[in-house]
Amino acid sequence: MDIEDVLLEMVGSNLVLILLALFILFCILTGVRIVPQSQKFVVERFGRLRSVLGPGINLIVPFLDRVAHKISILERQLPSMNQDAITSDNVLVAVETSVFYRIIEPEKTVYRIRDVDAAISTTVAGIVRSEIGRMELDQVQANRSSLIDAVRTQVASQVDDWGIEVTRAEILDVNLDQATRNAMLQQLNAERARRAQVTEAEGQKRAVELQADANLYAAEQEAKARRVLADAEAYATQVVAVAIAENGLEAAQYQVALKQVEALNKMGAGTGNQTIVLPANAVEAFGDAFKMLRGAK
Repeated sequence: MDIEDVLLEMVGSNLVLILLALFILFCILTGVRIVPQSQKFVVERFGRLRSVLGPGINLIVPFLDRVAHKISILERQLPSMNQDAITSDNVLVAVETSVFYRIIEPEKTVYRIRDVDAAISTTVAGIVRSEIGRMELDQVQANRSSLIDAVRTQVASQVDDWGIEVTRAEILDVNLDQATRNAMLQQLNAERARRAQVTEAEGQKRAVELQADANLYAAEQEAKARRVLADAEAYATQVVAVAIAENGLEAAQYQVALKQVEALNKMGAGTGNQTIVLPANAVEAFGDAFKMLRGAK
């Protein structure tokens, strides 16, 4: 055997080893699957579901198993949807909704539903129409949180067979047609006018009540003053009566003279020119009164 034959034999054996090494390396590469944290891989064997690979390093059988689907398990948001609904009091409303979901069982999603987004959108639309149809318009506006909870609960129960978890369902807006808006605006204006009239009437009623209380208080005070004055006059009369009983006619003349002097003082204290006409015997009477006053002092 010459040198050339030896070299050819060595090259041939080395080539086989190289090819074998490459084949083993290829099998290793095709049998090892590294799954990202945000995904799951669906593995099929001869067209049938074999397994679901989770995040990390996974092994499959080369040439027999293949990764048929790579499914993202991140939370997804459906585009905002608008659908019409009719309330129980026959008001047409346009409802804008948004749904967030994530795939938790890819094997169900892959083999049970073709278009996940369209299926969820249709389900949400039906549930929203059903729930709003049970409410009146005022309830839809006031109980939006309870409506959201009902939609989320029912959507979650219906999409469970698809391996989907509904994380959030939001009702972004509830719009009315122009005719309904105009009617509600008129109703709102009428309610505001009614409240203003009620407030004004209550204010007037309160003012009348306060005025009546003030008048009653003034009357009570005036009555009290009159009673005090009457008591004072009664007391003065009683004093005079006692004086007359004790001193006789002189006490009575003294009292009359005192009243006459007080009357003259009041007449003289007036403003302007005044003329006082007195009887002929008035001077003597006043003189006697002054004498009695001096005597009394």
